[in-house]
Amino acid sequence: MQKLFEVQDQLLKQTPMKFVRDCAKKINWETQLLCIRGAKGVGKSTILKQYIRSHYAAGDRTVLYCSVDSSYFADHSILDLAKTFYMNGGKHLFLDEVHKYEHWSREIKEIYDLYADMRVVISGSSLLSIMEGEADLSRRCISHDIQGFSFREFLQFYYGVDIPIVSLENILHNPHAILETLPSDLRPIGLFKEYLQIGYYPYYQKNSIDYYSTIENVVRYVIEVELPQICKVDVGNTRKIRALMNMLAAAVPYEVDMNKMSVQSALPRVTLLAYLKHLSDAQLLNLLYSDLLNVKRMQKPDKIYIENTNMLYALATHPIQVGTIRETFAINQLKFLHSVEFGKQQGDFLVDGTYRIEIGGADKNFSQIASLPDSYVFADDTDTAVGHKLPLWLLGFLY
Repeated sequence: MQKLFEVQDQLLKQTPMKFVRDCAKKINWETQLLCIRGAKGVGKSTILKQYIRSHYAAGDRTVLYCSVDSSYFADHSILDLAKTFYMNGGKHLFLDEVHKYEHWSREIKEIYDLYADMRVVISGSSLLSIMEGEADLSRRCISHDIQGFSFREFLQFYYGVDIPIVSLENILHNPHAILETLPSDLRPIGLFKEYLQIGYYPYYQKNSIDYYSTIENVVRYVIEVELPQICKVDVGNTRKIRALMNMLAAAVPYEVDMNKMSVQSALPRVTLLAYLKHLSDAQLLNLLYSDLLNVKRMQKPDKIYIENTNMLYALATHPIQVGTIRETFAINQLKFLHSVEFGKQQGDFLVDGTYRIEIGGADKNFSQIASLPDSYVFADDTDTAVGHKLPLWLLGFLY
């Protein structure tokens, strides 16, 4: 275990502390069993290490961070590690990438039951389910989901512009008050276009040349490794799933014709629906339904979007329609905190069962939703709010 402490010391020294995400500050790190989930590349490991650096002195051996894909676990179990750590005074154990360990849920349950006064934090793929596997941890584990940077976080991380989080209700009802608090020299329209292309994942700064290649590799890893490992997807179908992702990237927002998709992907309808759900859980797709209250387990979605605009740019092989980029951004930001349904010709989205939202350019009007209460237009290429017509980039301040 001494080797693990040495690795931890080195990793913590390399962990930047200049920018700590607000989502990390809202987590109750004192809970006995905590699960941090998110797509590969959104910064889960950094959040864990930043917490340790800010709450424990260098060299403190009552806390241990280790990645479960370490070679240490080739001949040690996480249960053995927890026992040794606890017996030597350990109080806070962080197990990163826990989904890469075959029997993780069973052993985590046992650790929870055996060492009630030791706090355990696990992190893993967004596909990680505390409800499934060999042990149901749903009654024991508090789970938090992490996604990529919002436009607000992008501005803070890359440009040092500190803007507070605002609620959707404030954006809809008090947009002028929000706009008046922004720095006078901020030019949001150009920065927003930059964010849409390279601002969602935190590693652009270190890897600008290969940024899109890195995103493609993340998509490939999820499909070829995580889906078979966690969701038991047939390895022989991973090539078809990758082709499906490329097809959707070229066509989104995709109004779903399951028979056509089944033929194009060479996958049976039932299998295709299951795979779409897996891709949504893995934060590769956003599936939009017209009635969330009555969505059935194997019901087809009404529209399909690539999960975020950076991924859309990375996967698309043809020029992307600007309307697709705008809608992809809006659904990505809204779905993290709100319920979003397909508008069914009465706006693009119905949010929280109340707000009708239409997405468009600066010249977008209210013709489609003029007669509807609580209806709003979010327009690109504008930095002013006029009535219920608001800047699209304001949706990037929700988290």
